[in-house]
Amino acid sequence: MRIAELRVTPIAVKDPPLRSAFGLHAPFALRTIVEVVTDEGVVGLGETYGGEAPQRAFEAVRPLVVGRDPYELTPLRVALESRDGDRPRGWAWEARTFGPTQLFGTVEVACLDAIGKATGRRVCDLLGGAVRERVDFAAYLFFKQTREGDGWGEVLTPDAVVAEARTMRERYGYGSLKLKGGVLEPDREAEAILCLREEFGTDVPLRLDPNAAWSVETAHRIAARLAGALEYLEDPVPGIDGMSAVAATAPMPLATNMCVTAFAHLPEAIAKRAVAIVLTDHHMWGGMRATVELGRICRVFGLGVSMHSNSHLGISLAAMTHVAAAIPELTYACDTHYPWQVEDVIEGGKLAIREGAVEVPRGPGLGVELDRDALGTLHEQYLRSGLVVRDDVAEMRKLEPDWRPHVGDW
Repeated sequence: MRIAELRVTPIAVKDPPLRSAFGLHAPFALRTIVEVVTDEGVVGLGETYGGEAPQRAFEAVRPLVVGRDPYELTPLRVALESRDGDRPRGWAWEARTFGPTQLFGTVEVACLDAIGKATGRRVCDLLGGAVRERVDFAAYLFFKQTREGDGWGEVLTPDAVVAEARTMRERYGYGSLKLKGGVLEPDREAEAILCLREEFGTDVPLRLDPNAAWSVETAHRIAARLAGALEYLEDPVPGIDGMSAVAATAPMPLATNMCVTAFAHLPEAIAKRAVAIVLTDHHMWGGMRATVELGRICRVFGLGVSMHSNSHLGISLAAMTHVAAAIPELTYACDTHYPWQVEDVIEGGKLAIREGAVEVPRGPGLGVELDRDALGTLHEQYLRSGLVVRDDVAEMRKLEPDWRPHVGDW
């Protein structure tokens, strides 16, 4: 079996006006759908960040991918890294950079999907086998603006956050709640957490993620205020040194998907005791097999494992579920933005979240198939949107021209 074709389709999906420390979500989230077509007619699927940069990157490496045996993934990774040894700077999801780690991770998912379909085995089996058949996810709560047709309304107060959480729990049965912070003044966000704790009791784990908006001084103060209220505090401040300073006194574990986003970051973070939980992400860490390996490394050093999310569709959710099922060390409910997206590219509509969990798909490969009509519609939506890169700051400045993101200074 050989890879005969690499198809890359940029798409745009409707996105509500969610807030974060980085700004405001645009009306559309950008994604890229990748298809690996084998000479036997098997089509493997992958999904990754969107916009111009990923599209250009895939076009540039097409000659390195086409003609390869999809089983020989390590030589492909070496070839991609040899072509461009510089690691991408900035955030991968910004799509201003899209390097060999993200390229390989996407193609690897598609190859594993193709192998699974060709052999009749699930991707989690190719990763060593599932240790769970249902993967728990946390409700991803956001402060948000209003936008016509988004269906959720404005959420800019602690009471509105509680109402949003009630809706998420009623619709999806979530047992854990995560609030994206870095939007309101830190004490207001702490108030929102305390309101959630009062509303849902101690049996519902809570998390707060300010996206490194706070200063170390503020993080010390808010962490003390929230003692006993949080399962973990995620990225309150920037950088390994800042996280280490906060971790020294914080009464709850610190988690990250910002200061530890690659294997090279682990030694310093471990030496400085900066984090207790790593939020992995196969899109960022170089694929599904690398993510399983990260779980083993975290076990060696006594680190917990959860999973990061960004705006994504069903192909990514299926991949996240398969890899989470194959990581024994992943004991925290995973993040997912999936309920915020109303469109998808998979046949049969969106994957179900029931009782806060996604069942590992039963079909071969990832267990999902591409809806080509939906793919065409979302590609046309991408072309009409005029968006080629995610820019939350620019979107926020349409509402508040002088707005600036807080980075370690709040």
